[in-house]
Amino acid sequence: MHIAVNAHLLAHTRSFRRAGVSHYIEQVLKHLALVDGRNRYTIYTTHGLDQAALGLPPRFAVTPSRLPTINPRVRIPWEQFLAPLLLRTNGASLFHGTLNVVPLACPVPSVVTIHDLAFIRFPQTFRSYNRTYLDFMTRTTVRRAARILAVSEHTKREVVGMLGVPPERVVVTPNAVRDHFRPPEPSALAAFRTRHSLPEQFVLYVGTLEPRKNLSRLLDAYAQIARDTNVPLLIGGGKGWLYQPVFERLEQLGLKDRVQFIGYIEEEELPLWYAAATLFVFPSIYEGFGMPPLEAMACGTPVLTSNSSSLPEVVGDAGLTFDPTDTNALATSLLRLLRDGDLRAELRERGLQQAARFSWHTTAERTLAAYEAAVQSA
Repeated sequence: MHIAVNAHLLAHTRSFRRAGVSHYIEQVLKHLALVDGRNRYTIYTTHGLDQAALGLPPRFAVTPSRLPTINPRVRIPWEQFLAPLLLRTNGASLFHGTLNVVPLACPVPSVVTIHDLAFIRFPQTFRSYNRTYLDFMTRTTVRRAARILAVSEHTKREVVGMLGVPPERVVVTPNAVRDHFRPPEPSALAAFRTRHSLPEQFVLYVGTLEPRKNLSRLLDAYAQIARDTNVPLLIGGGKGWLYQPVFERLEQLGLKDRVQFIGYIEEEELPLWYAAATLFVFPSIYEGFGMPPLEAMACGTPVLTSNSSSLPEVVGDAGLTFDPTDTNALATSLLRLLRDGDLRAELRERGLQQAARFSWHTTAERTLAAYEAAVQSA
């Protein structure tokens, strides 16, 4: 087979775009190169991302665009008009759309990855033009794609239930952590704490600043316990969209001296931030998978997260969960975990075991099997 992959959302820039979908593409390609020694690939990337940047073997031919397709206003025309022409020219056997979309005029069988259906479940949290395009194209794509890859069992249930896709066409290919997410050496952690002047204890959140991450409620819950603890709250992550209400709420609550926004965290330092934290909190209302809790567990950090969408599937019995619409429940859980060292130690051990259950190698094997099934069914 000659497999073409839309990797335009691979981002090697310091921004919120270098997050879940980008890491998914990067890891799937890396592990496909390990499990597939037969087929050849054409990897379509954005301007500036070439073969050397990705480090893939020669049979994975990286084809960067001359256009800045990391920008959706450029990427959408590429997906719909240029991609079909390139697929014909390159003689591809199969096309993999890595984020919900395959071209309307796709000339070859296709596989598509669905990361979540947040634009349907929470349309108010998206800009109107993003929502309209994603809604129309996802519904159209899943009807036409030979196989759909869902990043969690929860996402599969939504694809089947909300989009009417037969379950046998949906393959669950879970995310996993990258190799550097593991408990650091004590000396490295001590040096990191000193370098950043970190307090002995702190609560950490990491994720894009956007509405469904539920950060205003996290601030409200933290305000409830602020008199009962001197442990600060640190919030890491790049600014996504519609994030200004979070900063407004911080001002209203008078928490500017207790809550620190540390911005986008560099990849190399992220495991150290997790490991340094007393606990990791992730109050998101909705996730197709939810990478940060898995990363935190892999680094040996106790996790407190929502009991909604895919998050219980990710943390299993290794995390403490709460109703993301209940501020009091979040506040109570935060205080309980801060005060109970034995519970934190128990969750730390369970978390390491739970994180080890997810493997990019397995995801790559399932992805390759879906490619083969898609071509055969077509």
